[in-house]
Amino acid sequence: MTKFFTAAVLAGAMTVAGCQMTSDQQMLAGGVIGAGAGLLTASALRANTNWTIATTLAGAAVGTLVARNQQTNECAYYAGRDSRGNDVYDVRPCPR
Repeated sequence: MTKFFTAAVLAGAMTVAGCQMTSDQQMLAGGVIGAGAGLLTASALRANTNWTIATTLAGAAVGTLVARNQQTNECAYYAGRDSRGNDVYDVRPCPR
């Protein structure tokens, strides 16, 4: 429970600070939040050490901002790979 509370507070602080972050800081925050989500998932499923490391790294990769279009205010986030092994990106409005 303590880990969950700590992660929730950290995620909330990063979300509130999101308005004041540079794009590099937003990219880092996305990776940290993604890694935290992967770690929490592995902990909730009581995964062994190897799976915990794998889910943490995968979460960090998935949560990372990879591109930002200033004109349309859209951000692209790495979302993993499809069944053919091609990179997949999630494009959505950037956080304000």
